[in-house]
Amino acid sequence: MSDKTIDNELKVYRAKRDITQEELAKEIGVTRQTINAIERNRYNPSLEIAFELAEYFDCSVEDIFTYE
Repeated sequence: MSDKTIDNELKVYRAKRDITQEELAKEIGVTRQTINAIERNRYNPSLEIAFELAEYFDCSVEDIFTYE
């Protein structure tokens, strides 16, 4: 197994829009706990969630998530 991780800038993107975890969760159809877990790198989102987030923030998946 590799030691690579997926980091993200979700909290930064959310702050730029000045929205809460709850508001973002409702927009993309997940729970606030899911958004919190993604931001804290405790959960890697499915591709569907990653694309929903990118669409919501009008950016690419790679802008939010980086594989290191």
